[in-house]
Amino acid sequence: MKTILEMGRSAREASRFLMNASTNRKNEFLLKLADALDANRAAILTANQLDYDEASALTPAMRDRLLLNDARIDGIIRDVRHVAELPDPVGECFDEMPHKDGLKIHKERTPLGVVAVIYESRPNVTIDSASLLVKSGNAAILRGGKETIRTNESLMNAVTEALNAVGFPEDCVQCILSPDRALVGELLSMDQYVDMLIPRGGAGLHEFCRKNSRIPVITGGIGVCHIFLDETADMFRSFDVIRNAKVQRPTVCNALETLLVHQNIADAAIPDLCEYLAADGVIMCADPRAMEILERAHVRSEFYEEVRDEDFDKEWLSLRLNVKVVDDLAEAIAHIQEHGTGHSDSILTEDEDNANAFVAQVNSAAVYVNCSTRFTDGSELGLGAEIAISTQPLHARGPMALRELTTYKWVIRGDYNSRK
Repeated sequence: MKTILEMGRSAREASRFLMNASTNRKNEFLLKLADALDANRAAILTANQLDYDEASALTPAMRDRLLLNDARIDGIIRDVRHVAELPDPVGECFDEMPHKDGLKIHKERTPLGVVAVIYESRPNVTIDSASLLVKSGNAAILRGGKETIRTNESLMNAVTEALNAVGFPEDCVQCILSPDRALVGELLSMDQYVDMLIPRGGAGLHEFCRKNSRIPVITGGIGVCHIFLDETADMFRSFDVIRNAKVQRPTVCNALETLLVHQNIADAAIPDLCEYLAADGVIMCADPRAMEILERAHVRSEFYEEVRDEDFDKEWLSLRLNVKVVDDLAEAIAHIQEHGTGHSDSILTEDEDNANAFVAQVNSAAVYVNCSTRFTDGSELGLGAEIAISTQPLHARGPMALRELTTYKWVIRGDYNSRK
């Protein structure tokens, strides 16, 4: 394997190649990649099964993210093909403006350069990163976790096959396949070659990257997501949305972790909702007011337990759901502002004023009205795939796809003008 320094140098050279690659050639790479993934499906699944079998010590959430099957590979292939269909942001001109001296001024989208992605468990990130970064004209240095090395190696074989098929340098997408953690430290120091770092993993990984990186870091992906059940909400329809947000895939960052219930409907809603979700194995972690309601309604005690204060800051990634009774919309918003991670938060309401107030005051990357938080996903929002979900206020927020992987430059055209 190349040294990390050699990978950085070759990635920089590859980024200069990709900066000038045509949209047609980049799309050809994506279609070849989709075909290579399908053709290498058996080898990928075999490698993934070996990784999965050895990962018994991981949490259920991490093991779920590690697992590939035919349906998930089909989804990955579908996303790659979708990225090929999307407009290429590179070279897009915008914000044209006049100038008193006759200058023609606009901004033009350009690739970032070299992007490093460090991730845990999620082998799909290997392909999402490769497809989005190449399409947006960026070179990639990838580093997955030690628990998915075999899978990543197999996926990278498909990436390299596709790069070779269209005459792109193999260094356009490189992957660190050694489990040596010291290599991560070396990567974080390569600000002369790497323009942006994207960590995909738990809070520990994000904190490590923020503290140790000399490269600008895009943080996000930690989702303590909320739904506020307003007193005006359609109760019957709301239960289905809450169930979807919690149960459909509880191990992902856009799954619901805390439900806030207006006090005026708490007595009617909480017992029925607890029993409704219990059919899926959900344990309700109730605050004192919710506990009192559940006990008074004689709900079976195995369906709920008392919440701890620190649980409101926890990303459960499991079938546990915090439930808190709040006096009004203002208290719900205050709770989200204190405990939320800026990922995805939703209000269920029939009151348009309450909906507008929620949208205005909840400053998360994705704010929903009468929707499940599970829609915070690049594929669901029409982006084809995503490389990360940013929860920071700078550069990009929410699912990051093609446009979010570019920057821009000012282009000023004149007629031999000099400033007066």
